[in-house]
Amino acid sequence: MRPRARLIYNPTSGNEGMRKYVGDVLNELEKAGYEASAFQTQPEPFSAKKEAARATAEGFDLIVAAGGDGTINEVVNGIAPSPHRPKMGIIPAGTTNDYARALRIPREDPVAAAAIIGKNQTLKMDIGKANDAYFMNIAAGGSMTELTYAVPSEFKSIFGYLAYLIKGAEMLPSMHTVPLHIEYDDGQYDGPASMFLIGLTNSVGGFEQIVPDAELGDGQFTAIIVKTANVAEMLKLIALVFNGGKHVDDPNISYIKTSKISVRRTDNKELKINLDGEYGGDTPMDFVNLSQHIEMFANVDEIPAKNLYEDFETQDEVVKEVEQISQKDIDGDGKIG
Repeated sequence: MRPRARLIYNPTSGNEGMRKYVGDVLNELEKAGYEASAFQTQPEPFSAKKEAARATAEGFDLIVAAGGDGTINEVVNGIAPSPHRPKMGIIPAGTTNDYARALRIPREDPVAAAAIIGKNQTLKMDIGKANDAYFMNIAAGGSMTELTYAVPSEFKSIFGYLAYLIKGAEMLPSMHTVPLHIEYDDGQYDGPASMFLIGLTNSVGGFEQIVPDAELGDGQFTAIIVKTANVAEMLKLIALVFNGGKHVDDPNISYIKTSKISVRRTDNKELKINLDGEYGGDTPMDFVNLSQHIEMFANVDEIPAKNLYEDFETQDEVVKEVEQISQKDIDGDGKIG
């Protein structure tokens, strides 16, 4: 019996362009050896999550999420609670596509993205748990994260990431700090913050220098606490991000590696939490890293070695196999294979 794959696609993602590629994507899955079928998400809430949970319970071997980061997040939430989880594939069709960028999956061609599955390269990826919800890339709270709620979906579809940049520039003068208590593995922070961010990959908001040293699948969150809302200081931090990720050493930043983190406001008010670009609940909130929780198809031989966690056997084997196939020194050890 051939393994079964279920494509879950959002027909409204990417200016409604995904629908016309479904047949070709299914063909790529068939070429990769799967018996493939498709599900188009419905307007009802959590349609992708419900279908992912159903396909997981029915024992599908692979679930492919096609859409923006919001659709991918829903599919992760459908898979993650199960003790027996299928592999997962990503076909980006949204605005920023942070997760696909981190996995080096083509972001402009859904068929090319589907073809990555045929390369049979996977990574066991960490998944974050935020109270009872899950996220695969980013959790955040504070003034700057509010711009993701403020950009209308139709504006994002037409103008892409430019929509976020425009809104971010507009909101910068109105940023403010809130009093936070944040606990993590090796300590705690009590004080003002305009934003905190918890990252699982090096791709955040369309940039790869915000969390420059993130290692995929290492069991660690990278947490960033921004302690200022001063416009001049914020502009300096943004410049440091573009200058090789040097913001991590700035005194207005706390840059933390941790496997768990809890956040609450100390003025007894709630703070909205953003999970993978969408509203995910309010503080107080506890975040736990579920190490190597879902095996994802990725374009492994295109991921920089510094972002690959190499301390587990399966990862070493994958890298060696990829080096032999590509004849490239992927892990930087001076030899191939």
